[in-house]
Amino acid sequence: MIMDDFNYIKHYGRDAFEFDYFEERTKATAHEERRVREYLISKVPHYVNSILDVGCGRAWVAEKYLKKNVNVFSLDISVTNPSKALKKYPGKNHFGIVADSFTLPFPDESFDCVIASEIIEHVIDPEKFVKELLRVLKMSSILIISTPYKEKIQYYLCIHCNKPTPVHSHLHSFDEKKLKSYSKNYTSEFSYYTFGNKALTYFLTYIFLKFFPFSLWKLVDRFANLIYNKPLHIIAVYQKGK
Repeated sequence: MIMDDFNYIKHYGRDAFEFDYFEERTKATAHEERRVREYLISKVPHYVNSILDVGCGRAWVAEKYLKKNVNVFSLDISVTNPSKALKKYPGKNHFGIVADSFTLPFPDESFDCVIASEIIEHVIDPEKFVKELLRVLKMSSILIISTPYKEKIQYYLCIHCNKPTPVHSHLHSFDEKKLKSYSKNYTSEFSYYTFGNKALTYFLTYIFLKFFPFSLWKLVDRFANLIYNKPLHIIAVYQKGK
């Protein structure tokens, strides 16, 4: 249930102020976020000179790619997160941008790569969101989106407004068909990857899997999903074409 009077700009502006996105994660959460980052990184082309990080959060994209002399644009709807990102990862090729992802302040075909990690489930209009990200992407370049996979969205009754409110502010659930539907007329190629496993998470296997390099962890994860097909995340890769 999405409230008609939901002011997402006000909500996420305050959200970034109230909650520290740069706080260190621990235990299973830290491990899960690490694997999402590693999977995303594995899909970023080596040739990129510019990356737009939409909903930059703790600015891990800047942390990773500033070292490679890539121009990184850390974008968020809040003032808080881009400001913190610039302070934590200063550099002449790091730019903090405060903007609404539905109306990006960039001309067409500005970036070699656009990343939106765990953001699309929060936006009010996912198709419009994807269209705008593709607009600022250069031709033949890559948009990479990650999100929970086939999430069953739960609600609680808000003590303030007395209305059903989605847990974690997740407004939508996604699978490969829904994500692919957003690519029509905008891309020449669409691919997706599911990963993470609910059973591995339930049995706290991160205790030893955290020592595995990404390549080995991915094999274990793939095997687990062959036995118990319950992935936690999906990555969608859109290559822009005419």
